[in-house]
Amino acid sequence: MTGDCTRLERSTTDRGAALAVLTIDHGDLNLFDRAMFDSLTADIADLAAGPPRAVLLRAEGRVVSGGVDVHLFDGLTVEQGTVLWRTLFERIIAPIEALPCPVVFAAHALTLTAAFEIALACDLILAAPKAKFGLVETVVGLTPSMGGPQRLAERAGSGRARELVMTGDRYDAATLHDWGVVNQLHDDVDAAARALAVRLADGPTRAHDATKRIIAGWRSAGVGHADAVTPEVSGALFGTEDLRGAVRSFLEAGPGKAVYTGR
Repeated sequence: MTGDCTRLERSTTDRGAALAVLTIDHGDLNLFDRAMFDSLTADIADLAAGPPRAVLLRAEGRVVSGGVDVHLFDGLTVEQGTVLWRTLFERIIAPIEALPCPVVFAAHALTLTAAFEIALACDLILAAPKAKFGLVETVVGLTPSMGGPQRLAERAGSGRARELVMTGDRYDAATLHDWGVVNQLHDDVDAAARALAVRLADGPTRAHDATKRIIAGWRSAGVGHADAVTPEVSGALFGTEDLRGAVRSFLEAGPGKAVYTGR
């Protein structure tokens, strides 16, 4: 599936696992304008309708994104602004987080505002050492409103989230790696991210989904709630072909020999 601003490509790994690569490709700066949001929304809806076993989200061009096209905000009323943010949560952020498979984000260069907030909605963020990140909405009197501050606070702590958002500064990948925001640094981040996506796609998809659901329980209501949902979420894995086959493989051939199908 190819839109005007994004490209969604589905393939299979050598082991037959379904893999999807969603690429942002919208001019030199990959600005998030209405067309970009619409194209991205359509691709994410496609992924939600037919989830693969892993997703890689990446970008072409000199930068991952220079941010949002400010024309999008010009003249909006309070009501229109509220609808805009609610729509972006419902059609982009929430569906990414709800995908029942690992989602990897690759940042090869500058990653600002909406692109950074989308990265924070993914499961794992990989970055090149030269990449920089920023939530710079203060330059137009806004605060990041696609979930960036709260997801940054989850990864790095509330004090660092306030610093990054309130200063509007750009932070290098090494700093955000130290803060726990970026998971891995790689010189060839695209190759590393693709390799990781393939590895995750080949893995126990239902178990990865269970991990996401347990962590989502913690995010929504703390450790007690996560503990409460874990027995049912994890218990359901005993009904999967992957767990039964992996247990037999472990007992018969030792660890690391199981082949997963996602079922």
